[in-house]
Amino acid sequence: QVQLVESGGGLVQPGGSLRLSCVVSGRIRVINAAGWYRQVPGKQRELVAEITRTNSINYADSVKGRFTISRDDAMNTVYLDMNGLKPEDTAVYSCNARVTTTSYYSTDYWGRGTRVTVSS
Repeated sequence: QVQLVESGGGLVQPGGSLRLSCVVSGRIRVINAAGWYRQVPGKQRELVAEITRTNSINYADSVKGRFTISRDDAMNTVYLDMNGLKPEDTAVYSCNARVTTTSYYSTDYWGRGTRVTVSS
């Protein structure tokens, strides 16, 4: 019913920047909240940033001041602007959206992820 597709990952040098995009499509009534998570092999997935429908925002301490999450409701798109990237930011970044569908069914949906590699 709902699909999330991420894009924008890639290889970047330390100190560089990337913009991740997550397009939410399907039978959407409202996107209640959306967030970016990341995971590296052998570790638990961690929240990077989240934004609610009322634009309340939360960041992981490790990315505060470097990453910015935003949303474009007209395009059903969520962005993650990442600046000052560090090697420890290397991970697969996945988008999550808490969606109420046109059938008034609410649940979390996930994208497949986009890989970010920070290396010289």
